[in-house]
Amino acid sequence: MRWVRRWGWGLRRAWPSRVRSPDIPWAEIIQYLPCGCLVVDEENQLLLCNPAAQELLCLHRWQPDQPRLLLELVRSYELDQLIQRSRGHSTPCTEEWAFYPPPGEAVSVPIALRATAQRLSQGQVVVFLENRQTLLELTQARERWVTDLTHELKTPLAAMRLVAEALHQRLEPPLQTWVARLQGELERLIQLVHNWLEVAQGRSVVRNPTPVDLAALVHSVWQTLEPLAQRKHLTLDYTGPPHLWVQGDELRLYRMLCNVLDNSIKYSPQDGTIQVTLTPQPSEQRVCIDVIDQGPGFPSADLPHLFERFYQGQQHSPWPERGTGLGLAIVRQIVMAHGGDVQAANHPHTGGAWLRIQLPWTAEPLAVGDAPPEATDRSDR
Repeated sequence: MRWVRRWGWGLRRAWPSRVRSPDIPWAEIIQYLPCGCLVVDEENQLLLCNPAAQELLCLHRWQPDQPRLLLELVRSYELDQLIQRSRGHSTPCTEEWAFYPPPGEAVSVPIALRATAQRLSQGQVVVFLENRQTLLELTQARERWVTDLTHELKTPLAAMRLVAEALHQRLEPPLQTWVARLQGELERLIQLVHNWLEVAQGRSVVRNPTPVDLAALVHSVWQTLEPLAQRKHLTLDYTGPPHLWVQGDELRLYRMLCNVLDNSIKYSPQDGTIQVTLTPQPSEQRVCIDVIDQGPGFPSADLPHLFERFYQGQQHSPWPERGTGLGLAIVRQIVMAHGGDVQAANHPHTGGAWLRIQLPWTAEPLAVGDAPPEATDRSDR
C-alpha cells in the first residue's frame, strides 16, 4: 500500500520524540481517517486511536490521557505480533486475521481484519486497520454461486456429449465433420466448467494431506498427456530422484502438474524437449520443481499478470493455441493451498517459459527398498 508508506514517512518526520497526548495536528488528522488507525510507543502503550479503530477493536475502555499497554486493551495475538514484526522492517508489514470481539459485545461473530503497520521514529508504530468482513462475505457468496452453477452445468453437458458421440457413430463422413466440431466445443465447455469449479474451490487449504510421490506423479501426468506430445514429437527430460515424497492432496497436485505440462506442450516447437527437474532443498525443507520448455517464452508485458484469472495475454503468433486464462491461476491456487510458491520467468539459456514451483518437503514415508504404491489411472480427472 503506497499511501501507507507515504504516511509512514510523513509521520516519521513530523512525530515528536515522545508523545503522551493527542493534542497535535497529526492526532486531529488521524481522527478523521475513514479506516482504523492507532499508534503505540516503544513500550507498546497505546498513544492514539481514532474512532474507526475503537469501533473495530472494541476499545471502549481506553482513555486518550491514560496510555496503557495495547495487550491489556486488545487481546489479539496477531496484532501484537504484527507490531513486533514491523519494528524490524523499514517498509510496511501487513497481516490478515479473524478478530474475535471480547465477551459481552453486541457483535460476537469474528471480523476479518487487515492491518498494515509502519515503524516510526523513536520506536513508535502506526497501524492502519481495514474491515474486510463485507468483502469476504461477498467473495464467499460469489464462489458459492460459481460452485452451484458449475455443478448444475456438468450434468447437461455430459448428456450432450453422449448424444454427440452417438450421432458421430451413426452419421456418414460428410455430416460427421459438423458433429466433430460440436464435440470439440462441448469438450471445451466441459473443461471450462471444471476450471471454474477448481477456481471456486481452490482457495481452501489442504486438509488431511497424504504422502504423494512427486516423481511418480510427474511421469503419470506425462503418460496422460503423451498423445498430445507425440503430435509434435516432444520428449520429457526428467532430472531428479526416482521417488520424492511430499504431504499433500494427490488429485490437486496432479491437476497442477497437468496444467503446467499442458501449457509447455502447447507452446513447444516440433521435436522439442520439456525439462522437468525435482530438486530437494533440505536446508529449507522444500522441494523445487522446475519446468522449462523450448517455446517462445512469456512476453515481458505478460509476466506480472500470468497468474491472474482469465488473463490470456498476448497471443504467440507462431502458435495460435488460445486457452481460457484459468490454467496458471489454478496452478497458483493449488500451490498456495499446499503452503508453496510459484514463479514464472523466461529461462536465460533456452529462452523458453520457466515455471519454478516450491512445495514443503517432508521425510520419506517409505523405507529404502520398499516398492512405491501402484499408480492409479487419473486420465479421466
